[in-house]
Amino acid sequence: MALALPPTSTYSKSMRTTRYVLIVAALTGFAGTAFAWSNHAMVTYRALERMPELAASVQVPAEPLEGFLKNEERAIADLMVTDEAWARQTLDAYPPRPEALAFKADPARSDAERRKAFLAALRISPESRLALYVQPDPWGPAPDPARLLAPTAVNALEKPEETSHVFVRIDPGELVSALAVVASASDEPDYGMDLNLWSDSHSEAGRTYGFGALPFGNPTLSFSTQAPFHMGFFHEDALIYLAAPFLKRTYPLLRVHQYTSLARLAFDSGHPYWGWRFTGLAMHYVQDLTQPYHASVAPGTSALKLIGINALAMAGLPKWKNEMIVLLSNRHLALENYESALIRSAAKARQPGALGAELHDTSADAHYPVWSGRYVRDVVSKEAYDAGTATDRALVDTLPAHYVSDPSFDFGVHSAQIDLIKELSAIDPARRAHLDTTLAELLGHFGTHSRALVRSMLSNGVRK
Repeated sequence: MALALPPTSTYSKSMRTTRYVLIVAALTGFAGTAFAWSNHAMVTYRALERMPELAASVQVPAEPLEGFLKNEERAIADLMVTDEAWARQTLDAYPPRPEALAFKADPARSDAERRKAFLAALRISPESRLALYVQPDPWGPAPDPARLLAPTAVNALEKPEETSHVFVRIDPGELVSALAVVASASDEPDYGMDLNLWSDSHSEAGRTYGFGALPFGNPTLSFSTQAPFHMGFFHEDALIYLAAPFLKRTYPLLRVHQYTSLARLAFDSGHPYWGWRFTGLAMHYVQDLTQPYHASVAPGTSALKLIGINALAMAGLPKWKNEMIVLLSNRHLALENYESALIRSAAKARQPGALGAELHDTSADAHYPVWSGRYVRDVVSKEAYDAGTATDRALVDTLPAHYVSDPSFDFGVHSAQIDLIKELSAIDPARRAHLDTTLAELLGHFGTHSRALVRSMLSNGVRK
């Protein structure tokens, strides 16, 4: 229930500052953990593999980005004008794209110049690779070692999030599974595409893109600069937005719209590879918003509690505020760690397990509304926001207390050495089942909304 504000005369500046400072601190504490699911591709394969629209027989010829841009340059320019108008009219706190960045048709320029202009018009990192590759299904045959790509050929990050990612080269014109294209692309926005785009990022993009200063997090930490594009706080208490209007400066909806528009153009103009590739890019942000820690500032914590904790900090007692920041980060990371371990274990055993079965289950799909321009905000993120308290409670009730309830422990520092499957195998099965059920429900949402996006892209008939 929204909180009623006191009259303006009694609603003091110090109270507004108190709320603002707490939320800044909380977001700074966990914004570096901006990866909602550890490897989207591994989960997307399972969520989509039983869709007839993505059967093994659906293959498309690989095409370099430069080919699509050159052939459809004028149509892309027109589309981006329309998309910019949509963003200005629809998105909260949207910073208009500088006119100098508008994508304009110029057949005389080089492929490299056209590519650079395209990335700038989208306002994504100029370091984005967008290479020809797939991340192979871990359930499939081992890839040819001669075709493996170095991570830096695909991932612009200096230290890839997961050293176990495998990237396989595909050649122009080579037939490739549409499922592999969309699944691989669903992980790609975590490869540096949204990093350092803010005016305080000390980068060329930050100086020219017009997004302004980073709304939350630490601009000197590249991972923090990704967070506002991968999180969306659309359903917080009205008091929170009043205290912290910067929370509206998150842009996953922008990315979904940009990439779905490009996907439709690519499909309609005879570039199915890029139709599926852009669909996968859009899917990433939809999937991110199925994660409660990406759809809520502090799952399980009321606005009043946030205000009270920070009031104590302002009075010289910061202990509870600092502890809350650590615990939010630890629980966020623990959820990802456990999900990743279960998915990898299932892949190794070639058994779907409970999570795979949930990802395959389409029985709930028909109970959701038809995809629309409001679907991601009103359905996907609202569902995740509503699941926040239960998810947070399941983690606290199930995982060892020092991982999720001990603010002196930093889960991120020790994550690589933690085997949650092994540790939880020693506890009461009913207690573990509570967390497993919660995680399965979240991944069920992941699968349902991923399929809804695919169906929306194919609404005018199956595209191949």
